[in-house]
Amino acid sequence: MTTAAGIGHIGVFTSGGDSPGMNAAIRAVVRCAIFHGLRVSGIQGGYNGLVDDRVVPLGARDVSNLIQRGGTILRSARSASFMTPEGRSKAAANLRKHGIDALVAIGGDGTFTGARVLFQEHGTPIIGLPGTIDNDLYGTDRTIGYDTAVNTAMEAIDKIRDTASSHDRLFFVEVMGRDSGFIAIACALASGAEYAMVPEKLQSINELTRALQEASITKSSSIVVVAEGDEEGGAFDIARKVKEQLPDKDIRVTVLGHLQRGGAPTVQDRILASRLGVAAVEALLKGRHDAMLGLVNDRVVLTPFKDAIGGHKAIEPELFRVLEVLAT
Repeated sequence: MTTAAGIGHIGVFTSGGDSPGMNAAIRAVVRCAIFHGLRVSGIQGGYNGLVDDRVVPLGARDVSNLIQRGGTILRSARSASFMTPEGRSKAAANLRKHGIDALVAIGGDGTFTGARVLFQEHGTPIIGLPGTIDNDLYGTDRTIGYDTAVNTAMEAIDKIRDTASSHDRLFFVEVMGRDSGFIAIACALASGAEYAMVPEKLQSINELTRALQEASITKSSSIVVVAEGDEEGGAFDIARKVKEQLPDKDIRVTVLGHLQRGGAPTVQDRILASRLGVAAVEALLKGRHDAMLGLVNDRVVLTPFKDAIGGHKAIEPELFRVLEVLAT
């Protein structure tokens, strides 16, 4: 069936870093497309799959028992070939060959940058879903995978707190966030950490050591959560600089790394992915595209790709003040 918007066949793919809830989003896209009488195909391996013609039909049973699984069944990869005009032309030709009329792209700003260029050059209608643990996309309060990543990191920090307290140690815990400190500040607040170092806020080593010295008046152990992209460096660099100023401190470093991307998605991420997956198909059926779907004040909204990519999403300054108050 071809709808009034000229859509009878939708393709879905995941791109960039994986995030918990991507599978739930794929499931929602597939089942909503079938509900509306559409064909749906999965593109394996992100933009590489578009260029290399790795397209597989998907039915309702293909996405059964999927909502609780982390990662992405369609897999993901960076694509150097898609970054060339020739690669994009090949991708568009493959879409025409399979009769795919529109795409749902699940990923982050790099994914949406590619989607926008494909639309501009070849007219392919594309809707984006925000799939990234970093929560740094403008146009949505939460991204798919962020809640799971924060809960995973928080549980790890809770365990680190036990050993830190037992040995009167200062722990630096590094979480993901090359350009964004959303995970770091949320984990710091939720785990009762004494400090958070994030890329968005200039914080000197002197400020950090003063805060730790003040905390040590009433506490025998402390935890500092560090976003990997902080301007002072990662957790090992910051720990070394602090050790130079506080040589008597027993300091340890833990880098949580990619474990934050894995695991079963939380309730919040499953519901978010499901709502946005359904909304993506129905937006395409209404002729809406070249935009990202997100959730703002619990309402599904569309943000043009140019704004989602170029807009700035800031951490609420109040979170830092609350952390400072509670760390005393």
